[in-house]
Amino acid sequence: MTLTFDLMDKDTRAAFAARAAAEQKLSLIGMTREEMAEALVEAGLVTSKQARMRVQQLWHWLYVRGVSDFSHMFNISKDLRSGLDQKFTIARPEIVLEQVSNDGTRKWLLRFPPRGAGRPVEIETVYIPEEGRGTLCVSSQVGCTLTCSFCHTGTQKLVRNLTSEEILAQIMVARDYLGDFPDRDTPSGAIVPLEGRKISNIVMMGMGEPLYNFEAVKKALIIASDGDGLSLSKRRITLSTSGVVPEIYKTGEEIGVMLAISLHAVRDELRDLLVPINKKYPLEKLMQACRDYPGLSNARRITFEYVMLKDVNDSLDDAKRLVQLLKGIPAKINLIPFNPWPGTNYQCSDWEQIERFADYVNNAGYASPIRTPRGRDILAACGQLKSASERMKKTDRLAFEAQMIANNED
Repeated sequence: MTLTFDLMDKDTRAAFAARAAAEQKLSLIGMTREEMAEALVEAGLVTSKQARMRVQQLWHWLYVRGVSDFSHMFNISKDLRSGLDQKFTIARPEIVLEQVSNDGTRKWLLRFPPRGAGRPVEIETVYIPEEGRGTLCVSSQVGCTLTCSFCHTGTQKLVRNLTSEEILAQIMVARDYLGDFPDRDTPSGAIVPLEGRKISNIVMMGMGEPLYNFEAVKKALIIASDGDGLSLSKRRITLSTSGVVPEIYKTGEEIGVMLAISLHAVRDELRDLLVPINKKYPLEKLMQACRDYPGLSNARRITFEYVMLKDVNDSLDDAKRLVQLLKGIPAKINLIPFNPWPGTNYQCSDWEQIERFADYVNNAGYASPIRTPRGRDILAACGQLKSASERMKKTDRLAFEAQMIANNED
């Protein structure tokens, strides 16, 4: 059964809007240590000599303890806590809506306050619990510019890039809710792995193209992988791109996380239609950037994502071309059954054809698991994310959800 929770009533929404308009404080979340030290000194709260120690304390409270209120920083003086609260914020965004899929996937609609003269924006973040691990799918933009023809997110125009703070906030909200910070009880009803860290893996595969927001994504992921903070291994952080070739090189050199490529076609003429950025960075340039990615080995493979579209890209000839295209690249191919969304003209490949495709690629020496669709019934699966403010009319959505429930019951 799919569960939906509206976590924000009218009064809460009004209070949130008023608070956002009145405060507009500078957030410490998302700052580097150097930026945080400079901000504290400029605010007159610490001297240059004190800054390093204070930053170390704040970093621990923010990213190890996960506090969202300065008053909980007990080893900092009351006067300094008061000063921090007047000048800065470490508040979380509001969870407007939570949906829980019948497979345990959770999707949160998060609302961020206005930036400058802008308006509040909404993005979606998805948590996928699996045996032994939990994966958080993080967004990098509100909307997207790429207009990939099979992707629901691509039908929403780009509103703006997310800041490093807003990218990190998605991780911190999820860890709050799942009880993944020290000395916090897991909230009643949370669906998490039975052992170990609840959020063990991060994938930049949510709304937007991460490499079109490179600097903010870079800063957020460096902070997320900081060993004295959130401490996520770079080998457990995967950045997915549709093929922004220049920034692929920069990602390897400056961030060093795992790389995933949204491939979906093995011929330029077809990829031009499915993934229009291919017109700017065709397959030859994309494959060369992959071959040049630092640190490639059988232990550090590039993941190629390949959505299976019936009678479009799922033939055995496509499978043969895929093997040839990836020759010499340590690679894994994720075969993704197409996840339907309202208004699409594409259909998912027949299961037998997906298995034939996978068998050919496997026999050629490449791991090609068929990804189990997760969260389809709440539009949380790959290619389905889209902020609620830009969604379809309610009647269209209800009709689509009814059809999805009927399909699940068959």
